[in-house]
Amino acid sequence: MMGKTIDQIKVGDKASFTKTMSETDVYLYAGISGDLNPAHINQVESEKTMFKGRICHGMLVSSLISTVLGMYLPGPGTIYLGQQLRFTAPVRMGDTVTATAEVMEKNEKRNRIVLKTTVTNQEGKTVIEGQAEVMPPRA
Repeated sequence: MMGKTIDQIKVGDKASFTKTMSETDVYLYAGISGDLNPAHINQVESEKTMFKGRICHGMLVSSLISTVLGMYLPGPGTIYLGQQLRFTAPVRMGDTVTATAEVMEKNEKRNRIVLKTTVTNQEGKTVIEGQAEVMPPRA
């Protein structure tokens, strides 16, 4: 299975991935990453924060962008070179989020594409915005 090559990609191409974030996702990510911040895993302590309850790890939610890039656009074989992120709103367990990547630039000579990356919640509110640079697979 191979993703799209640079000659198959056009500026404006888009792909998305949607997932409902669960408590299990948060606990598994906390264990894997070692990020045991009470904002994510301790209801009593998290109620004392500005968010008034537990929230999902920002990097867990942003990892869905990697799913879009590695599985859909460009897809398998893609090399992820860089990512800029800005977290604009919290994601809570039970929220359904959609990560979207849109091709903004392509450089055929260097085999690179730049994509606008966004994650929105079930209400259409942007929770993460940024930009990624990837190297699509070669034919």
